[in-house]
Amino acid sequence: MRTVIQRVSQASVSVQGRCVGRIAHGLLVLVAFTAEDTERECQWMAEKILKLRLFDDSEGRMNRDVVEAGGSILVVSQFTLYGDAHKGSRPSYIRSAPAAVAEPLYQRFLEILTASHLCPVEQGQFGAMMSVELTNSGPVTLLVDSPQPKG
Repeated sequence: MRTVIQRVSQASVSVQGRCVGRIAHGLLVLVAFTAEDTERECQWMAEKILKLRLFDDSEGRMNRDVVEAGGSILVVSQFTLYGDAHKGSRPSYIRSAPAAVAEPLYQRFLEILTASHLCPVEQGQFGAMMSVELTNSGPVTLLVDSPQPKG
């Protein structure tokens, strides 16, 4: 499971010109899955995102998480995060999970974040052509991969 996490002062996602998710300040999370991912990776990533200290404290240091900062989370599926452009000019998406695998994982990830009741969670529309607008704050952007299973 791979995410790109951006601290934002605002973000929204639209499908066919209709806004389907919008937050004020918080985190925009772009997320992709591999066929090997399970609920375990979803749980790990949700916990990681909720605890990441990416927001400034009173001294201007990034010591506060999204909950402490009173922020929200906008989650957008993006299979292209596993694109491989090492060979040729056309990226390969062979590592990205097929929709039949990725969509239930995406929904489970959202359920875990929402069930925490720690902050508002908005979402894009899985599999749709989406327009994402954001104002990156900082800018602060992280790439976070879930740990690989041992064995």
